[in-house]
Amino acid sequence: MAYIKNLFDKNFLEYASYVIKDRAIPDVEDGLKPVQRRILHSLFEMDDGKFHKVANVVGHCMKYHPHGDVSIADALVVLANKDLFIDKQGNFGNIYTGDSASAARYIECRATPLAKDIFYNPKLTEMAGSYDGRNKEPVLFPAKIPVVLCIGAEGIAVGMSTKILPHNIIEVLTAEKACLLKKPFALYPDFPTGGLVDISDYQDGMGKVIVRAKLDTSDSKRIIIRELPFGSTTESLINSVETAARAGRIKIQSINDFTTENVEIEIKLARGVYSEETVNALFAWTECEQSISVNLLVIKDKLPVVMTVSEIMAHHADVLVKILARELKIEEKDLLDKAHIRNLERIFIEKRIYKVIERMKTSAGVQKAVIVGFEPFEKEIGPRGVSAEDVENLLRIPIRRISLYDISKAKAEMETIQARLKEINAYLKNITVYTLDFLDRIIDKIRAMEGGGRRRTEVAKFGKVDVKEVVKKDIRLKYDRATGYLGTAVTGESVAELSPFDRVLFIRNNGTYSVQDLPEKLFIGEDAWWIGAADKEALADTVFTIVYKESKTGYPYIKRCVIEGWIMNRDYALVPEGAKILLIDPHKKFSFTVFYTPKPRSKITQETFKAQDFAVKGLKSGGIRLATHEINRIEVK
Repeated sequence: MAYIKNLFDKNFLEYASYVIKDRAIPDVEDGLKPVQRRILHSLFEMDDGKFHKVANVVGHCMKYHPHGDVSIADALVVLANKDLFIDKQGNFGNIYTGDSASAARYIECRATPLAKDIFYNPKLTEMAGSYDGRNKEPVLFPAKIPVVLCIGAEGIAVGMSTKILPHNIIEVLTAEKACLLKKPFALYPDFPTGGLVDISDYQDGMGKVIVRAKLDTSDSKRIIIRELPFGSTTESLINSVETAARAGRIKIQSINDFTTENVEIEIKLARGVYSEETVNALFAWTECEQSISVNLLVIKDKLPVVMTVSEIMAHHADVLVKILARELKIEEKDLLDKAHIRNLERIFIEKRIYKVIERMKTSAGVQKAVIVGFEPFEKEIGPRGVSAEDVENLLRIPIRRISLYDISKAKAEMETIQARLKEINAYLKNITVYTLDFLDRIIDKIRAMEGGGRRRTEVAKFGKVDVKEVVKKDIRLKYDRATGYLGTAVTGESVAELSPFDRVLFIRNNGTYSVQDLPEKLFIGEDAWWIGAADKEALADTVFTIVYKESKTGYPYIKRCVIEGWIMNRDYALVPEGAKILLIDPHKKFSFTVFYTPKPRSKITQETFKAQDFAVKGLKSGGIRLATHEINRIEVK
């Protein structure tokens, strides 16, 4: 048993680690999940400038991705609809309506120039074996921007999940420039569906946002939804409106979807209902407003880490500087190698060193002769000298090229190489300036693309919509004094008009009170003293004056109190046990007359009191005795 348990524990941990690192959570370095990385790698390998059938791309990608063609095709469509790294041709679905893309054999795609600028550099990309060991795939792309913030991500792994909102790519690049210059910046989400967003509680990517649809209320009898909140489609939003209408929370005549390239959902309102009074109900009861919690979980250094937006930006600013410096150094090395071989070619041809190989009969003799031939020109060649590999390269020069060798052209090429080397040296000395120029070039390219990287979602601050205030109080609460039943399904007098969210407070004829949810039919006893909504704000200003007859002496007592707190479905006593309630009145000021039971030699038969003359005390405090005479009845003026 212990062996089996250890085996299960080991396998589960391996599975959990795989799902977290290699499926669901993006890496902070290139912002991609493994399937997205493999798709872009396939597009780079297949790139010939033309569009490729998505089915062919999926087939090519299956060399690297072990989870089947459907998952690859779905991930490709989602990534293509970000409109950044994949050019698309054909029906890739509709992010507004939620319509799916056409079959992979009917649609085409290719990598965008931006994708090549951001990701593609084989000389910097670390490669590893694919799942079957037959091919090589990138471990991570050397991404030059914080892609994870540009495209966002959502994924569920074992024991953890990620929810990263997309941001505007121009704003991301501008923020990266601010990081390099050590200046403050602010970065907020931007959604492809537009709408409005309240970022008051975004907390640098650690909190939440509230998103809303953009509504056109210029017509008082209809509302047009022009833009969707993030996470909704026209279909899901319409369903939520229809559900709210069936529940009686909003009153509409009809709802129509005219969405094509732009969102247009028309809500015609019922007779007597107007746009202004319906807007808040749409925000309260439908998908026109939603709250989205953010969890910025990424893989960093092969471990899952929760980061803030600022931390990701600072990390990528440093990474970008290092990547660009490495690219410059690689280019510098390549140019030095090229300058070296071009210099050798010039000497080899100008000084006719190639002539000495005509007398050599072995390859070793040829090599030695060439090396000896270069000895007089050691100063021109420099410290690198002439290697065996250099000799091999020189011996591969065709006779035609030697005969047509252009000294002026060779000299111009060397001057170009030397000029570029000087530029690279200057860039390396001022790498921050070079990095800022690179970001400016990327920004210019994005602005030249369709859409131009413009912000789609408007940042705004929303007032809180109180559901209890939005819903109408149109449910009649009735009470039958004869039978003692209270509820919405009771035949009797109407005592209040409430909403489904209201709770009911009632004071029974024995002086106990209770708070219940709006009942359909509930027995509370005959001749209840008070029934109303259990609204704490309203009750805080309501003073209940209670006059009761003490059980032993029959003396009258008065108690004034405010009902401020309660536990649902629990009974509370306002008067001592056995006392008889004579009066409960919610008015702050009034007069009442107490009539005493006639007694021999008693001259006082009645007295009038003002309720406001007595202090308001706590619920648990006892009443104040009004007189030492037995009370008979009471009258209120």
